[in-house]
Amino acid sequence: MASEGRGRVSTFKRLLRLAMEIVLLPFMFAAALLGRFSRKRIDVGIGPEPLINNIYHKRALERHGYTAQTYASHVSYITDRFDVRGDRGLARPRLLRTLGLVRLWWITVTRYRCLYLYFNGGVAAHLGRVFLWRWEPRFYRLAGVKLVLMPYGSDIQVMTRSPNLHFKHAMTRDYPAQRLRRCRVAAQVDLWIRHADHTISGCEWVDYMHHWDTLMLAHFSIDVEDWKPAQARRPSVGRPLRILHAPNHRTIKGSEFFIQAVKELCDEGEDVELVILERVPNSEVRRVMSTVDIVADQLVVGWYAMFALEAMAMGLPVLCRIRSDLEELYTFSGLLKLGELPIVKCTPETAKDVIRHLARNRHELESIGKASRAFVVRHHSLEAVGGVFDRINRSLGLLPSRDMEGGS
Repeated sequence: MASEGRGRVSTFKRLLRLAMEIVLLPFMFAAALLGRFSRKRIDVGIGPEPLINNIYHKRALERHGYTAQTYASHVSYITDRFDVRGDRGLARPRLLRTLGLVRLWWITVTRYRCLYLYFNGGVAAHLGRVFLWRWEPRFYRLAGVKLVLMPYGSDIQVMTRSPNLHFKHAMTRDYPAQRLRRCRVAAQVDLWIRHADHTISGCEWVDYMHHWDTLMLAHFSIDVEDWKPAQARRPSVGRPLRILHAPNHRTIKGSEFFIQAVKELCDEGEDVELVILERVPNSEVRRVMSTVDIVADQLVVGWYAMFALEAMAMGLPVLCRIRSDLEELYTFSGLLKLGELPIVKCTPETAKDVIRHLARNRHELESIGKASRAFVVRHHSLEAVGGVFDRINRSLGLLPSRDMEGGS
């Protein structure tokens, strides 16, 4: 009886969503049509996922003469520093949240010449999960908006496509509900690869994508002036070797292996200390990062991401599992030189030995840190990533506003 009741509630909610999307459909179509004839004053809009990297992408585009804005459907504990927010000034009731998203939709089709989106879609995907999300790329085409698609993680992770059994196991533990979204995620990947004007891939995202127009080590960008080495901080023999680990998903990051490795080393008399941060603002991560010697990133996924880049930019050695097939791909494609990656390679089996070696050979940390920062400057600085974005935009006929102003 209880299951029948839940089924009726679920059916009612789906019918309610369907009715709301039917009501929204003509407005979204009309807004897109008006957007086609509007004078779009901003070159690029980046959103609506509240990812801190969007803020850096905006700066990267601005370095190359583009006007850009970040917009977010909601915010998280990491940061709320977005230019336009769908939830700003709105209370919790669903109707008010919907009105905030409707406003965002109007902005995206009338203000931006190009959108940088992720594979779970834009504002329409947040407004409607029944059918509106499938119409979204067509609406943007009607509005005359160019689309650059890039992944970030769960938006494309169709686990039946992953060769990484460690990662599959971790996903079943940290995100068991992911199995219910597999078909939807696969459909999103296919939809946006088919309709995007340009697609970017990198990291282990290549496992899940059957096509990309631009391959990068990762599209993550970082301001190397904001993130730089703390002054006068050198490893001291007279204190513990401090290691920072900041997992957002403990199993996926392999946290238990870092914790166990440090515990066993401490039991053996090694002078090491593990600092764990969870669910804290990015500003707190940066503060603590300036006090440690090493950063432990992850032991499961097989490639680095934003947290590792922040540490490397600050001149810190990073412990991370690097899949050999991915490193070979990026070397084969010319994005990496042989042996260029400065990350301290680490696996669940070797974590203890790697940390022990660094604890006993602290003189190596400074040179690893310098190579790490140089790598980030070369591949992930605002200038480097902005240069890639500039080439993509120009290939789509999108010139930076400042270039256009200078030529007029």
